[in-house]
Amino acid sequence: MTDVDALRHEIARACRVLAARKLAAGILGHISVRIDEEHLLVRCRGQRERGLAFTEYADIRLVDLDGNGDLDGGYRVPNELPLHTEVLRARPDVRTVIHAHPPAVVAADLAGIAIRPIIGAFDIPGTRLAAGGIPVYPRGVLVRDRRLAAEMVDAMGDHPVVLLRAHGLTAVGDSPAQAVLRAISVDSIARLSLAVTGAGGTLVDLPDEDMAELPDLGSGFNEATAWRHEVARLDEASAVCSGPVGFLL
Repeated sequence: MTDVDALRHEIARACRVLAARKLAAGILGHISVRIDEEHLLVRCRGQRERGLAFTEYADIRLVDLDGNGDLDGGYRVPNELPLHTEVLRARPDVRTVIHAHPPAVVAADLAGIAIRPIIGAFDIPGTRLAAGGIPVYPRGVLVRDRRLAAEMVDAMGDHPVVLLRAHGLTAVGDSPAQAVLRAISVDSIARLSLAVTGAGGTLVDLPDEDMAELPDLGSGFNEATAWRHEVARLDEASAVCSGPVGFLL
């Protein structure tokens, strides 16, 4: 396989992980990766659309920043392609952009609950991410043109994640794995926040002295090992679903 071929498989798998983690339901959500200054690979819509959980190699297409490119076979770019391309235009540090619709993240934001560093060793990368602040784009719109996408990018600033009110989130990273893992961490904190407040508790940020004690376990553990786990979960679920007829699920 060429590097682009391998990357198409990687993006398709990351899309399936997003769906398996229930961060994007049905036909919602997409992932892109920068190829060069003018081109990106992105999950496109096709005539055989079955949703994010069933993303295939063929669904990942090479297009330019205006959405023109390899769209043979009835494929078309997602309506929110500008969400990806405006981030890539404005953020040369970014290689991957993901867009997802995690229900807990949307619910927490609508309830006025910010993503805060309420946890510690439970999820160290997530704690550090939350401590840096998670900005919010306060419009519940489909980010379908450059004007709206520029508004979202302005709200995002140089942060790795931005919440989209009444909509979802956008996360970025060096790779599909890093961006998806960031989204998973934000979703986890949102779920815990809703559980705590729903039980009548009060959210309290981790004390500075505890934050200082959290070790940096390195990308080999935080990203590489964590991503192997996500892929293994995905593979196991696929194996169970494709098991022999009559197998007790």
